[in-house]
Amino acid sequence: MRNIRKSVEFIENIINLTKSSGTSVELVAVTKTFPYQSVLEALKCGIKHVGENKIQEALPKFEQLGFSLRGITKHFIGCLQSNKVRRVVENFDLIHSLDAMSLAYNISRHAKSLNKLQNCLIEVKVSHEISKIGVAPDEVEDFYKKCLLVPNIIIRGLMVITPYSESSEDSRYYFRQVYRLFGNIKKSFNNSNFDILSMGMSNDYKVAIEEGSNMIRVGSAIFGEREYVS
Repeated sequence: MRNIRKSVEFIENIINLTKSSGTSVELVAVTKTFPYQSVLEALKCGIKHVGENKIQEALPKFEQLGFSLRGITKHFIGCLQSNKVRRVVENFDLIHSLDAMSLAYNISRHAKSLNKLQNCLIEVKVSHEISKIGVAPDEVEDFYKKCLLVPNIIIRGLMVITPYSESSEDSRYYFRQVYRLFGNIKKSFNNSNFDILSMGMSNDYKVAIEEGSNMIRVGSAIFGEREYVS
């Protein structure tokens, strides 16, 4: 069984070695498919952010973790289906996968009914794969502008998943592209709430940090290889 404490410490050392001076990089432990015991061990190591992809897996796990999740930020990072929106808004602090105005309005409607301001990230689509979701880079700024008019949601920044490659260096081009986009929007709109750039996973988080990411989403590098991915 993987030593989770050593894995977390190793990643935190990488963060400190590669981040720019004065910046802060948040580590989101992606806990999908891993049992609550592993998540609990990560929380004991000081993890403050956990990420899940599917509401039907997340909720039983959250219930088992109980008070251990007090003060922990919960991230929804999967594709969000319309019939799952209410439960996601009820149970997650940050949604990483906003990619359509219809979804923005749906999130807004449920957030309003819950008297909540829902934090969201716009997912940027840099892959040509049909199966991937997201907003095309040249449409992100206009999409952001429209989202500013939608009540009860706050656009906190951008998220990207790069095309899979054996080499982490292949992600660098995409990270630079999204970093420039993030900077342009931040400069144009001067919005202090727009402050999160979620880039980098287990295979390429070091490159992502070098290219300006301030939030990385790491699963297997903390918990070990998954037995299955759904």
